[in-house]
Amino acid sequence: MNNSELINKTIAFVKEKLNDAEGGHDWFHIERVYKNALLIAKDTDCDTTIVELGALLHDIADSKFHDGDETIGPKTARAFLESENVSEDIIVHVINIIENISFKGGNFEKKFASVELDIVQDADRLDAIGAIGIARAFNYGGFKNRALYNPEIEPITNMTKEEYKKNNAPTINHFYEKLLLLKDKMNTEKGKEIAAERHHFMELFLAQFYAEWEGVK
Repeated sequence: MNNSELINKTIAFVKEKLNDAEGGHDWFHIERVYKNALLIAKDTDCDTTIVELGALLHDIADSKFHDGDETIGPKTARAFLESENVSEDIIVHVINIIENISFKGGNFEKKFASVELDIVQDADRLDAIGAIGIARAFNYGGFKNRALYNPEIEPITNMTKEEYKKNNAPTINHFYEKLLLLKDKMNTEKGKEIAAERHHFMELFLAQFYAEWEGVK
């Protein structure tokens, strides 16, 4: 099987698996991350097949929607790649990307390093900021029936992985607990460049949000 056939089969598999997914973690999220990854990879010396597979499969079974089980995503990805007779070295690399891509409160230390992981992680983080990031944050907040904002609940910016997973704070807090932190956690130069612009857009949004909340404008 050539590379394009494998990617097309992977796309079809992911679309089917995420058919009923929450709007911020559906096929369109995967497609945007895939496009971001290709954009970053274009200027980088990397294995594009691993970047493409990593981007397409990185959220195939997000633990947030499986009672916090972080093993389902890697298992699902491995089973699919094995069914397509993908070589073990590629499978291991893709699984390492899936297992090490998440933010997890910002204190998670990656147990694996590669330029392909750097690219896919940046691509995923770019989709969490800017206009799309804002839309996804409020979509997920609505999905979890969280408050938009509560001035009495302060953001917690230094959570452990477990605290982050159990956090049910208002959606605005998520900006300070994750989204505004991502700009300085980007790995690639292209990722940093795009993130800076999207970060600025979020700052403008928050300024407008607070002004409207207080009835200033």
